[in-house]
Amino acid sequence: MGRETFDDAGVFVLRDDLALVQTVDFFAPIVDDPYTFGQIAAANALSDVFAMGGEPLTALAIVGFPAGKLPPSVLTEILRGGQDKVREAGAVLIGGHSIIDEELKFGLSVTGQAHPARLLTNATARAGDRLVLTKPLGTGLSATAAKEGRLSGEALDALHTTMSALNGPASRAALALGVTCVTDVTGFGLLGHALNIARGSGVTLRIDGAKLPELMGARDLWRSGVRTGGAERNVAYLARLVDVSGADAADWALAVDPQTSGGLLLAVPPGVLTNYLSAVPGAVDIGVVEDAGNQQIILG
Repeated sequence: MGRETFDDAGVFVLRDDLALVQTVDFFAPIVDDPYTFGQIAAANALSDVFAMGGEPLTALAIVGFPAGKLPPSVLTEILRGGQDKVREAGAVLIGGHSIIDEELKFGLSVTGQAHPARLLTNATARAGDRLVLTKPLGTGLSATAAKEGRLSGEALDALHTTMSALNGPASRAALALGVTCVTDVTGFGLLGHALNIARGSGVTLRIDGAKLPELMGARDLWRSGVRTGGAERNVAYLARLVDVSGADAADWALAVDPQTSGGLLLAVPPGVLTNYLSAVPGAVDIGVVEDAGNQQIILG
């Protein structure tokens, strides 16, 4: 399984009962605290393996560090945060590579394992499935507000908590209940990643904007003028591909907000919906899968 399906990670089958799941992700700091940044970057990279139904095995650190501009203790704390999150995921950080760079960057290359017959993919949604999102939206808006000094301490704590949370429990619950259509929500926003499900599965996704879960005050941040460059790029890409004629402007802004270490978006058969929502605290039913129509996504 490669890039052709727009899935979250590559899959290479070794034998009938074993496949490798591989991904890589890194970025510049989104928060000020080095240890928290390490945790978030690691959780974000690990998420791609969970989105495919895999279990992480090993990770390699990727570091760009502005030597001479920041003390080595900053790098130590970033790596400690990353290693702690890798260990929490049940994997091992076995090495990595670093370069001197003008801008600090950190992330992971992750290798996981999965059974080839039990992979999660974005191409198996069926009409009647319910759309479920496992984390609140708004990390882009909240992180931007934090950089501008406009985020409360309580809201900042909520931002750090959601971005550093692993998607492992949500992935395992999907596998246990026979859910097969899953993707994770990151930089392309909810609608960008939902579009991959719609295209891969040949269906239309109808999303209820009023049901979208938000980080504390995210919609109000947008109403107050907080903007992100990533959201503008997402809007430029999605504007002609999504029907938002019945959507509230703040819901549309939340749905295109670029996420860092966001949750999973799943197409859950209605017969197991209640069980899935019970198994994954914070998961929310946000819409339904329909037969393919004129638009691949309808936000209303």
